[in-house]
Amino acid sequence: MYGPYGPRPPAAVNGVAIAALVFGVLCFLPAVGLVLGLVALRQIRRRGERGRGMAIAGSVLSSLGLALWVLSLATGAAAEFWEGFKEGARGNTVLVLEKGDCFDAPDGLEGLAYEAYPVPCEEEHDGEVFALVALDDGAYPGDDRLADTADERCYDLQDVYTMDGWALPGHVDVYHLVPSREGWRYGDREITCVFGHRDARTALTGSLRRDETTLDPHQVAYLEAARVLDTALDEAPEAESAEDDLSGHQEWAGRISEALAEQTGMLRGHAWPAGAQRPVTDLADELEKAGAQWAKAAQAGDVGAYHDHSDKGWELIDPRRSVTARKALGLATSPPEYDEEIERDTGSGGMEV
Repeated sequence: MYGPYGPRPPAAVNGVAIAALVFGVLCFLPAVGLVLGLVALRQIRRRGERGRGMAIAGSVLSSLGLALWVLSLATGAAAEFWEGFKEGARGNTVLVLEKGDCFDAPDGLEGLAYEAYPVPCEEEHDGEVFALVALDDGAYPGDDRLADTADERCYDLQDVYTMDGWALPGHVDVYHLVPSREGWRYGDREITCVFGHRDARTALTGSLRRDETTLDPHQVAYLEAARVLDTALDEAPEAESAEDDLSGHQEWAGRISEALAEQTGMLRGHAWPAGAQRPVTDLADELEKAGAQWAKAAQAGDVGAYHDHSDKGWELIDPRRSVTARKALGLATSPPEYDEEIERDTGSGGMEV
């Protein structure tokens, strides 16, 4: 498996070594795993490839598998021991990382990554798994296609794991681990989406998870309402300015107005705790006014009128207007940093209120 960032290592990983490790860990045909491990060691010495640790591990696991398989004919204790041994071995591979796991990766999050050591999220760690994406069977898609798929799916799924985007530190970036050609050959069909430090050599501390498992129902209700507007803002037309495509921007303004109406309804329809009722109600009132301005922008007769109303709409959905409501709900209160002018021109980044 490897991530899309950074240069690849100069030496390839020996494919036979990978096969040896798979046979050893999964404990089927242990004799085959032992032979493959020995073959891999010879090839690695001759070709200067990587994977010596995997070849040795596969050989050792397969050797133990053979011995314990014989012993298991006489006692069930051997089989129990072997299952525990396999679980310990599996714990050091990226193939068994689960959503929510924090881990250290000796090879880092860039280039090839085969080993992963789960650690408590409270401790320093290299990465945190925020999603797993299952891939369809078939021929190996190729490095570029896998990377494109991982980019699209992982960036889409990060908001599911971290619903409160304000709580995501600016130094955190998205990485992904995808199957290598050798891993695909032996059944690896999963993309692992990972949060890591923007500087891949720097560790993270603490979990970034902000979803239904860590937030209370009121926080979830607020964030689900905010996501409605974020989604509409992300659907900006390709033309960066209304001067280049007035009708496209008017259609977009209409979608923003509809999203604001839906968001306002969700905020007013929820039973908020006493301390948050007034701030959320005040925010809903401002969002309703914003929706009216975006509706007028959608019906504007010319570019000038469009900008007059859309500018007022942008002002009314300024993220800073939601700080009081967020504070009352115990959510993050520092808006993400972004270039406001760029956001207004392109609609990218999804401003939240």
